[in-house]
Amino acid sequence: MSDQYPELFRAANVMRDVHDRCVWSQAMTHERLVPYLVEESAEVIEAVESGDADELREELGDLLWQVLFHASVASNRADDPFDLEDVAATLAEKMIRRHPHVFGEETAETPERVLELWNAAKASEKSERRSVLDGVPMGMSSLALAQKVLDKGQKVGVGEEFLESVAASEAIEEEEGVPLLPQSEEELGDTILGLVAVARARGWDAERALRGRMRAVAEEIRAAEVEE
Repeated sequence: MSDQYPELFRAANVMRDVHDRCVWSQAMTHERLVPYLVEESAEVIEAVESGDADELREELGDLLWQVLFHASVASNRADDPFDLEDVAATLAEKMIRRHPHVFGEETAETPERVLELWNAAKASEKSERRSVLDGVPMGMSSLALAQKVLDKGQKVGVGEEFLESVAASEAIEEEEGVPLLPQSEEELGDTILGLVAVARARGWDAERALRGRMRAVAEEIRAAEVEE
């Protein structure tokens, strides 16, 4: 394997040398590395959106460095240590389970069928979960969190009032010919930016406002699950 991907193993060896011989790196913990992981992830996203292949290659390397760094830190843990080999093995085993149409006897002719198989495999792996919200990282940005929580809430009938509001606005648009809702992602971006501008002008924290609202929706979802 090292012969097939020599540069990947070279990077792993560089990380090991850095962690063994750099005093700053030796002082790092998983917790201290989190801000760098968040920053590098954001820079990958920016590179994707810019369409610059050279920039994307570099930023993916920086993100890979974070994976190598966490694995190196974990290899020195006193309790339950693991290394890059363990991380890679866990990943490969999970991806094989979640692609039975590739590695098993299932067939999938459409992307929708692939998602069905993926979700079935994931549900089997996470059978101990008791809520549709289990596994949703609440540390996501508020917009991404809102989209994820509303998607999960739809499965237990929570958040339907937001859909009803959209349906009502669309009905008015159709009857009066006056667009009330954004008609494209670009217009949606303008609308969201406008709301952030309103928040700024009034001294509100837009991130905190949406995150607080999503906590309330999450509580509604968990309450609905208890009632089922």
